[in-house]
Amino acid sequence: MKKLAATLLIGLCALGAFGQSAQAQSGPLRIEITDGVIEPLPYAVPDFVAETPGSNQISKDLARVIAADLNGTGLFREIPAKAHISTITHFGSPVQFADWKAINAQALITGGVSVSGNQLEVKFRVFDVFAGQELGNGLRFKGTTDGWRRMAHKVADAVYSRITGEGGYFDSRVVFVSETGPKNDRKKRLAVMDYDGANLTYLTDSKDIVLAPRFSPTGDRVLYTSYETGFPQVYLLNVGSAQRRVLSNQSGTMSFAPRFSPDGKSVVMSVTEGGNTDLYKMDIGSGKRSRLTSTPSIETAPSFSPDGKQIVFESDRSGSPQLYVMNAGGGEAKRISFGQGRYGTPVWSPRGDLIAFTKQNKGRFHIGVMRTDGSEERLLTASFLDEGPTWAPNGRVIMFTRETRGSDGVSALYSVDVSGRNLKRVEVGGGGSDPAWSPLQ
Repeated sequence: MKKLAATLLIGLCALGAFGQSAQAQSGPLRIEITDGVIEPLPYAVPDFVAETPGSNQISKDLARVIAADLNGTGLFREIPAKAHISTITHFGSPVQFADWKAINAQALITGGVSVSGNQLEVKFRVFDVFAGQELGNGLRFKGTTDGWRRMAHKVADAVYSRITGEGGYFDSRVVFVSETGPKNDRKKRLAVMDYDGANLTYLTDSKDIVLAPRFSPTGDRVLYTSYETGFPQVYLLNVGSAQRRVLSNQSGTMSFAPRFSPDGKSVVMSVTEGGNTDLYKMDIGSGKRSRLTSTPSIETAPSFSPDGKQIVFESDRSGSPQLYVMNAGGGEAKRISFGQGRYGTPVWSPRGDLIAFTKQNKGRFHIGVMRTDGSEERLLTASFLDEGPTWAPNGRVIMFTRETRGSDGVSALYSVDVSGRNLKRVEVGGGGSDPAWSPLQ
């Protein structure tokens, strides 16, 4: 088991010298992404200016990661460097807007990089080319050279936010189950990576089956289910120290499908006791457990609303798996899924407006979303087996597991935006399942 390095410290401040040129973020350059975007916005991001010896490679790498982040959303289209007319040779030089207009770059991102020992400073600006003005304040990030990719993600998040008006999701991580080996003898272990698959680190070995990891609201802890004792039990793992402890280990019971409350102080999970499976809430500090449901049906896959007042979960109390919502303290539940087929693994959006779910109907699996009252159901994907959605921190992108058919079938991670566009595979260097997105770091 590897221990994660958690030494990166990044300072952030506005570049005061550029404050007087800042424009209101409600300027003319803006992508409206409510209903999806068909024509990506063209932009240019030249290599950042290397301002000190030893910063040449990082200045190039930063620009490439920023471009990969923005291009990967499907909302932006980079204009390649070979088409550029102007060259950015100094961070403070006036922008030749006519040259960038000529190649139809609507946004321009420029930056400067300096390195001193292992200390790295990155600054950047964003311009609305056709308005001929800067979009927002210039910003500066400080940290160590080891953290250059995080700085690139932070720059991309800031650019994304200024142009879409919404929060980004690039400076985040994903915990998932890494899978290797044949389907009938598959090895599974917990792994964590940057949202784009970089910096993969394993959190457990592959001796025991592990399932359903979930990040805490602060991103420093992970809940998961392990068969270490021969029965499924919920564990709590500290990501930085790799220390872990079992949360629910009562004799004769099984616990699974855990998820944190929004304040990170308690956990809701399924517990099977005496042949019946109900939902329980546990205070992490005291270990005190309270029962939330009491029915002869199977109640599982609970997920809190962002305000912590409600829980959506899966139950077969009506005869087939469907989605229900109840108060966080338990009580009467209201069914919200009424379409054809079976529903499961609901997850409340961090924006609070939607619930993502898995749906099985007519031999096909789908990832879909619906309003929290069950209205406006939309299916975003369809395949032999899609399941287990998780939301990006900004509530605009969903990652999930897709498994291919047959004895040689493999599991992989995919993402799709909430409009159903931009479906793509997330490369993790092998098989993967059960992704869970962290909050922004």
